[in-house]
Amino acid sequence: MRKKNVILEKVPVSAYAAEGKALARIDGKVIFIEGGVVPGDVVDVRLGKSKKDWAEGRAIRFHSYAADRVTPFCEHFGTCGGCKWQMLPYDKQLSYKQQQVTDNLTRIGKLELPDMQPILGSKHITHYRNKLEFTFSNKAWMPSEAIAEDGTIPRQNALGFHVPKLFDKVLDIHTCYLQAEPVNAIRNTVRAYALEHNLSFYDIRAQVGWLRNLVVRILTTGEVMVNLVIQHENKKDREALLDHLLATVPGITTLLYTINPKLNDSIFDLEPKVYFGKGYAEEKLEDFTFKIGPKSFFQTNTYQGEALYQVTREFAGLTGTEIVYDLYCGTGSIGIFVSRQAGKVVGIELIKEAIDDAKENAARNGVKNAQFFAGDVVDICNDAFFAQHGQPDVIITDPPRAGMHEKLVNKLLEIAAPRIVYVSCNPATQARDLALLDQLYAVKKIQPVDMFPHTHHIENVVLLEKRY
Repeated sequence: MRKKNVILEKVPVSAYAAEGKALARIDGKVIFIEGGVVPGDVVDVRLGKSKKDWAEGRAIRFHSYAADRVTPFCEHFGTCGGCKWQMLPYDKQLSYKQQQVTDNLTRIGKLELPDMQPILGSKHITHYRNKLEFTFSNKAWMPSEAIAEDGTIPRQNALGFHVPKLFDKVLDIHTCYLQAEPVNAIRNTVRAYALEHNLSFYDIRAQVGWLRNLVVRILTTGEVMVNLVIQHENKKDREALLDHLLATVPGITTLLYTINPKLNDSIFDLEPKVYFGKGYAEEKLEDFTFKIGPKSFFQTNTYQGEALYQVTREFAGLTGTEIVYDLYCGTGSIGIFVSRQAGKVVGIELIKEAIDDAKENAARNGVKNAQFFAGDVVDICNDAFFAQHGQPDVIITDPPRAGMHEKLVNKLLEIAAPRIVYVSCNPATQARDLALLDQLYAVKKIQPVDMFPHTHHIENVVLLEKRY
């Protein structure tokens, strides 16, 4: 099994492991399998990596299928990097996600846990995202059968998603089920116009080409915000393209463009320019209204974002007098969401622009008991800061996928607030952090929330209470 190009035949798939990979065991060795595999399938696996106790590979042939497998609904399934669990019934997806949380907290965290509450599934399992970013490329991915016998390659320009593990290849997307209309109309209109008028698509290797990215936000309020990212200014072609889009696709409320001459696709240090509309959109969570700019971070699934925040508020156990510290507060959405039940909210976030948005969002919602500060929690939360703003009764922390820095974990142990509500988008790093906090805090409640149907990703909310 250590030789190259080893193929294991008729492997029975038994479960799912981390990152959505299927799992099988052969003679005590664990095999991690990619390739749209479902527990219950029997497959041939070509190994890509093989160690003494484990190996990983890809399914290359299916001998039999699991009884509960369903037919994927998207034509791009299997090539596109998203929605990898379309072949699983949604109730099975939820079951595996709940098990993923349990496995992480017990195996990584080695924690003593209360009974976990049933995962909160999403009422919307398609058209649930409020933001998507599409990439222009002159290196379209295509199956081998699309290439002619004489080696002739069809049209290379594409507008869609990067193919996994191929940074310079983009899959041309025709219909995507992640966002409601008019997302497909917007993307397909822009592509058709660009092809008809010979506008150049970006070449990520050569760093040349005009059209780079297309970012679309569709909010539950009905507002639609589009940001076209181009490599350099070309006023004539830019205006012609944007005018055509507005004339062809009704419903766009804000249209922007951003000039990005850099080597990377990030626009956080660039200034989007308004071409049509007010330059931002508005989204609602319960009766709170949030301003969403072209560079704003906001929960990608508004429907489940509201459910996630409701769980967070419930776990915080607020009575109207507590001082709540909202760490990694972003644009202030969680802090504002819990503000009516709190005595005071203190939000802290490293990115200054996000804090500016948080202050504006608080003002828009008439929230007068919240203050927001830009900087690192470890640096900000000193004795002088606590003397001015008060010691927290409840800390809410919502870190990125990497989890909390160990310095912040130590700071939380030093602060020793009575309750911590830990909101996580990665139960594995959450489990690591909870293990470090275990010396002072006990896990009292666990609530998984599914934000991303048809993917292996899962959010998890944990309530911690001080032991003594």
